Amino acid sequence: MTLEEQIKLKLSDAFEPMHLELLNESHMHAGPATDSHFNLLLVSQAFTGLKKVQRHQAVYKLLKQELAGPVHALALHLYSPAEWEAGDKEIQKSPNCEGKN
Repeated sequence: MTLEEQIKLKLSDAFEPMHLELLNESHMHAGPATDSHFNLLLVSQAFTGLKKVQRHQAVYKLLKQELAGPVHALALHLYSPAEWEAGDKEIQKSPNCEGKN
């Protein structure tokens, strides 16, 4: 199982998402790491009533092992179903790393 698949499985089990997208953006960054930069879009009922920081803390706690190891950066876009329905319904792309040649 790849790191990306592991992360998706953990997120699915913990948050029972209505929508989940995990983009591996490692290719956009300098260095040889292939599983170092990810961009996450997660829509879950579990986020209803939580502040943005509380949502981030819940994901960081769940992915503590990955963030301590191979994952260097994780962009988080976390929404309740109501916020998702009212929004753009697209994952926000990360900019290219300035050190990327």
